[in-house]
Amino acid sequence: DAGWNANRRVAGMARPLIGLTGGRVYGRDIARNLDVLGDSPIDIFYADYSQAVIAAGGIPVFLPLDLGPVDVVEKLDGLLMTGGDDIAPDRYGAELGPDTHAPEPTRDAYELALLDCAVERALPMLGVCRGLQLVNVHAGGTLHQHVPEHAFIDEPGSVEQHVVAIEADSVLAELYGPNKSVNSLHHQSIDQVGHGLRVTATTDDGGIEGVEHIDLPLVAVQWHPEMLATAATDPLFRWLVDRAK
Repeated sequence: DAGWNANRRVAGMARPLIGLTGGRVYGRDIARNLDVLGDSPIDIFYADYSQAVIAAGGIPVFLPLDLGPVDVVEKLDGLLMTGGDDIAPDRYGAELGPDTHAPEPTRDAYELALLDCAVERALPMLGVCRGLQLVNVHAGGTLHQHVPEHAFIDEPGSVEQHVVAIEADSVLAELYGPNKSVNSLHHQSIDQVGHGLRVTATTDDGGIEGVEHIDLPLVAVQWHPEMLATAATDPLFRWLVDRAK
């Protein structure tokens, strides 16, 4: 234990453990994989997230879908809900729309259970893209199932597509100021805002790009700060790591 704790220390302070969520694919979904491994499950996450957490001073811990949410949250200092596919519409009382991606019920159930535990512990939490949408659904909110005007999926994620206006007296305003230029890769967004959440960033067409919890250390954004050129110094990851300490 002493050796482990020593390895977690940077500049005299413990490096917090930040849990990262991810998705599950199969061997057949991976290029150049062996055919005999086609049915083998593979849990994945984009390394952009872990690299940003490391740069901010934290230790990223990937959370496989088979881990018990209660057991794992008790051992974490913070939680990062990452991007990914669409949340099943029946989670917020809607029918499956024609442009909604095939649901991942296992991931939805697991991440909602993680949020249950994290909220109960008041764990510092950051949601990104799907993570923002999941936070909203968990709080009883709903989603727009298709907003194609925000889905710039034919350009690199590092390209800044528009500016968001940030509400004063918010965490995002403390970190970025009154506005921020962001990327945009999402085709879904928040419709009705969930209980206990405050909208703190919007686009000029009224789209919701950031929310914060009124009582808990929870911030979620619709853009992808981990993909921007400034990811290594982005204050949002530093906020998560600092709060997790």
